[in-house]
Amino acid sequence: MTLLTKGLAWAALAGTVMYGSVATAASVRLRWVAQAQFAGVYVAKAKGFYKEAGLDMTINPGGPNIGVEPLVASGADTFGIAGAIDSMLYAREKNLPLVCIGMSQQASAYAFVAHSGSGIDAVKDFKGKTVAAWFTGSQYTLYTVLAHEGLKPGDMKVVAQPFSMQPFIDRQYDVATVTLYNELNTLREQGVTGLKVFKADDFGVATQMDAIVTSEKVIREKPGEVQGFLDATLKGWKYAFEHKAEAVDIVMAAGSGLDRKHQELMLDAIENLMLAHSGKTRGLGYVDMGVVKSVADQLLAYKALKAPVDLKPAFDASFWDKVPDANKKL
Repeated sequence: MTLLTKGLAWAALAGTVMYGSVATAASVRLRWVAQAQFAGVYVAKAKGFYKEAGLDMTINPGGPNIGVEPLVASGADTFGIAGAIDSMLYAREKNLPLVCIGMSQQASAYAFVAHSGSGIDAVKDFKGKTVAAWFTGSQYTLYTVLAHEGLKPGDMKVVAQPFSMQPFIDRQYDVATVTLYNELNTLREQGVTGLKVFKADDFGVATQMDAIVTSEKVIREKPGEVQGFLDATLKGWKYAFEHKAEAVDIVMAAGSGLDRKHQELMLDAIENLMLAHSGKTRGLGYVDMGVVKSVADQLLAYKALKAPVDLKPAFDASFWDKVPDANKKL
C-alpha cells in the first residue's frame, strides 16, 4: 500500500469514526414545566449522559394543555415522561402506539388532606363531606381509597379541583387532593399547619407514576436509542439523588421563577417515591407488572376502561432489564 492509499484509508476510517460519534437528535416531553419532579432528565442532559449514549437530547416542558401521550405516540417527541399506569391504559384503549419502558415513581404520589379541627380524622369521615379531586385520573385513586374503607363516591359530594390550593385554604371544600412532592409542600410553605394527611398508598392504592415512554415505531426502528435513553435517564436520577444540591442547581437553571427550598423538598419527596417498594431492591424505573394488572382490574371495575387492554405491547421491560445496575441502583 502506497503512502497515498494509506492516507486515504486512514482518512476514510477517521471519517467513519467521526460520523459514528455524531449524536442523534431526539426529544423528551415532560408532563409539566421544569421542576425537581424531572431532575433526573435535566441532570442526564447537563452531565452529558445523553451525549455519552449517542443522543443530542432536547427537553420539551409540558403544561396543563399539553398531552405527553399523543405527542410521543405520534412521533412529535421521541420519548416522554407521561402519567401513571392509568394514563398508559387509556392511551392504549385509544389505540395510541405508546409503550412504557420504565416507571419512575414506585408508589402513588396522591394524598388527601383535611384541615385540623374539621372532624375528619379518618377516610370514613369523608362521608357527607365535599371532596375535591383532579378529574385527570386522581378521581380513580380517590375511588379506590373509598372502596378500601367501605365507601362509595355517592356517599359524599365529589367536585372538580382546580390546580390552585387556595379554595381548600379558604375551606370551600372539606378534603382536597395533593401530590406528596408538590401541593402538600405548598400548603406547608403557606403556613397551613395541622393537616390531616391520608396517603393513597396506605389505603389499597398500588400504582406507579411518571411512566417513561416511547412509541412502537421508535422501539422497532431505533432500539439502540431507546436503550441509550433509558440507561442515561436512570443514571441521571441516580446522580441526582447522590448529589442533591447540584441537581437542584441544574433544575433551577432550567426553570424560571422556581423557589429553591420548594425544589429541595420536591426532590426529597420524589426520591422517597422512586425508592418505595421495589425501587430500592430492584432498581430505579422498575415496572411492576403485578401492579399494572391490579390497576387495570380496578379501572375495569369502575368502568373507567370499557374493555380489557392487552398489557404485553403496552409495557416492555426488556430495556429496563438491560440497564446496568450501576445506573439504576443506589
